[in-house]
Amino acid sequence: MLDVALKEWAVVCDLLLEGKLALLLRKGGIAEKGGAGVFELEHPRFAMWPSWAHQIPQRIKEPFRDQVQVLDEPGEVTLCGYGQVDHIWQVPSREAFDQLEDLHCWTEPQINMRFNYKPEKPLYLMAVRAYKLAQTKEVENLPEYSGCRSWVPLHDTDAVDEAGAVAALDDSHFAVIVARVNQAFKSGS
Repeated sequence: MLDVALKEWAVVCDLLLEGKLALLLRKGGIAEKGGAGVFELEHPRFAMWPSWAHQIPQRIKEPFRDQVQVLDEPGEVTLCGYGQVDHIWQVPSREAFDQLEDLHCWTEPQINMRFNYKPEKPLYLMAVRAYKLAQTKEVENLPEYSGCRSWVPLHDTDAVDEAGAVAALDDSHFAVIVARVNQAFKSGS
């Protein structure tokens, strides 16, 4: 049972669960542990908590833009999947990241915002194995779950059962994505 969820744009959650995306780009909002420049997630496995409030349609590439809805936070949230972070890379440069243009859903203004936000802090790219839950979970959006936060610690009654979940991408497709990032970041550092 998963007792923590990661809030992410609803469109990104959908694309991960559809197998059209396997990468998350983060700079703030996810606490770093390990010290000495080592980036490690406190929760490498998490339920995906879709968020609508901060989605910006113009920050998502045209082929996916029609999936973007900007809504107030709902009273109830449907959790449809979970993620497992298998790889984390520090992005070495914009040039290196731009080699991955076909592997992500963000437009140039969104990428620029990520690079320019707190420029003294590194930007990280995470390869996420997404899994569709066998049974979705309806969760009341309690005050302690709502608002701007990355991690949502779930009450025991809201924990997500990952039994029977199905991977959104097969192993070989996921391995190709990881290899592409490794190559881009090796040559672009």
